[in-house]
Amino acid sequence: MSQNKLYGNTPCFLKGKKVNLKDNSTNDQDVLIYGVPWEGAVTWGDYTGCELGPKVIRLNSARYSGYLPELDGIDVLSHYKIGDLGDVDVLPADTIETMNRIENFASEVWKTNKFPVAFGGDHGITYPIVKALSEEVDGQVGIIHLDAHYDNYKDYQGDLYARSTPFHRIYESESVRNESIVHMGIHGPRNAPETGKYAEEVGATTISVREIRKAKDLAELAKKAYDIASKGTEAVYLSICSDVLDFAFNPGGPVDGNGLTSFELLELVHEFAKLGIRGMDYVEVYPQQDTNDNSSHFVTYAVLYALAGNILHEQMKG
Repeated sequence: MSQNKLYGNTPCFLKGKKVNLKDNSTNDQDVLIYGVPWEGAVTWGDYTGCELGPKVIRLNSARYSGYLPELDGIDVLSHYKIGDLGDVDVLPADTIETMNRIENFASEVWKTNKFPVAFGGDHGITYPIVKALSEEVDGQVGIIHLDAHYDNYKDYQGDLYARSTPFHRIYESESVRNESIVHMGIHGPRNAPETGKYAEEVGATTISVREIRKAKDLAELAKKAYDIASKGTEAVYLSICSDVLDFAFNPGGPVDGNGLTSFELLELVHEFAKLGIRGMDYVEVYPQQDTNDNSSHFVTYAVLYALAGNILHEQMKG
């Protein structure tokens, strides 16, 4: 089997190198990719399939280079070597065991001190990843959460770790400084009244899609959000749900109108990374709902914009 194939015909992300955490193969890499092919409680009938996200994102990434002419011609892959760790070994029949496996895997990833990118899977994966990060940095974490929805229900039909609940688990934990959580891009009536109330009660900040759309300067707004997330924390984590995008730009995602444009999302991601993020995830991509894989393709854009921002952040520091 080719070194650049993870399994079957699935290539490493962006033609990266296949690596693992049990040897020294990650030492020469700058960015570590891993998938979490997990879908827990399904919240809308048969709208399902995000566990296929990591595979299809990788397949479609094979089309791209790291060159971004619109960002002053930066070539991300001339700066960074990408290692692909494959996927977390989830156990579909056991949510608690899967959460533990994600946390344990993420903990080992954080210890490498590389820049990690996790592909979901549903948004439930963010809680164990962030929990592992807080233990690695020996302090609290701030989060910039780009999403149409708060994802902070207390539970979903008794499930504490459903895709709609991770931020309530985070509110309850000591892993994150709640006042350093920014729910950004929130919009639409698929949010319930109590979700905004929960965020307000714990001191989290909401920046709605209207505030983003009306902002005169996206970089300035990104700085405002970052300042909140970084205050009193040891690290800032970026979590992106596909449905922060309008369905015109996310045809494979849940049907949420009035969302961000692809330009707005990429600009925000780039600005956050320029300011300094410790890692990121991109979740809720549904390949089987998207005939042309538009939503899966877009993930590569988001990752490249983040990495381009990270390069600039390192250059400004050094």
